[in-house]
Amino acid sequence: MIERHYLDECLVQLRKLKVQSEKAIAQVDDQQFFALLDPDANSIALIMKHVAGNMRSRWTDFLTTDGEKPDRDRDSEFETGAEDTRDAILERWEDGWSRVLGAIASLATEDLNKTVTIRGEAHTVVQAISRQVSHYSAHAGQIVLLAKHFAGPRWQTLSMVRKVKSKK
Repeated sequence: MIERHYLDECLVQLRKLKVQSEKAIAQVDDQQFFALLDPDANSIALIMKHVAGNMRSRWTDFLTTDGEKPDRDRDSEFETGAEDTRDAILERWEDGWSRVLGAIASLATEDLNKTVTIRGEAHTVVQAISRQVSHYSAHAGQIVLLAKHFAGPRWQTLSMVRKVKSKK
């Protein structure tokens, strides 16, 4: 059944994004985790904090409440406070991923035709899932790019090693 395949494949791809991000994060120290490339940039920590906040908001009571929860302070996700240690951000990250993966795993194929709202805008469940997979993919790419930048020559590839062509 294509509907079940869609849900299962979303879970596979989301888990890959999580693992890829975490393998990248493991290659940076705490200073690099919080470092900004420039004053207007986001650090790995801020990107993770934002993703975790988005996940908590979007996936808590996914089918029954608006995906933008009234208690979410999105702007604060892009600020570092004293409470924002690496461990605290990783804890929120884990909680967010648990919510996403749990919500999607709990969906029945019949749920795909239901309507949910995000910021008052109606989406089919398929649209809402696709929207979030796209959003998380973009941020995973940012995390990997920043981690690779900061790790420099210590970087361990997350995919296939590139073949080095010999010069003739």
